[in-house]
Amino acid sequence: MRFDVLTLFPEMVEGPLRHSMIGRGIEAGRLELGVHDIRTHGLGRHRTVDDAPFGGGSGMVMRVDVLDPAIAAVRRPDSHVVLFEPSGARFDQRMAERFATLPHLVLICGHYEGIDARVREHLVDETVSIGDYVLTGGEYAALVVVDATARLLPGVLGNATSAMDESFSSGTLEYPHYTRPREYRGWPVPDVLLSGNHGKVEKWRREQSLLRTAAIRPDLARKGD
Repeated sequence: MRFDVLTLFPEMVEGPLRHSMIGRGIEAGRLELGVHDIRTHGLGRHRTVDDAPFGGGSGMVMRVDVLDPAIAAVRRPDSHVVLFEPSGARFDQRMAERFATLPHLVLICGHYEGIDARVREHLVDETVSIGDYVLTGGEYAALVVVDATARLLPGVLGNATSAMDESFSSGTLEYPHYTRPREYRGWPVPDVLLSGNHGKVEKWRREQSLLRTAAIRPDLARKGD
């Protein structure tokens, strides 16, 4: 799978994704990553990418005639183009799983007051939001989407079953984890995890997953009803 990220600040994206499991996945050829500076398609001597909004108002708006060639430069017949904006569909584990089945994901990072609406109306396949809050730019959203999606690709995680056991993969929060020491400051590890009985361990983990979900994220518990 290939990711192409369009941004005004490539260094904000390039650095973080070259580390940890995602970086190792890139080095191993499990995924490809391209980070592209939108400003290379800017207009005039100063590579202008934005302008004042029609109708007045505060802030600046990124221009459609800049983003159109930027998208065209990386788009392929099998591309799925995503624009990050507050009105987009909420990104979650199900969306990450869907994205992981695609051969090519193009992610557009906005800045300033916003992006000319004609980009959303004519040039992208989907709009996505990572939450109900305002960020300085779409780069943070791109990092979240690439990380959450790439780790689902075959061979990216060291243990292929890890992604199946994690929070949200089954619609619930993950069970609690413990390791050595067996007791610390009077806080023991649950006896069932030391029993060697795999059936009991799995039953306990499932029960803990359901209890944690009901207590911490009752909205997820209701979805499973």
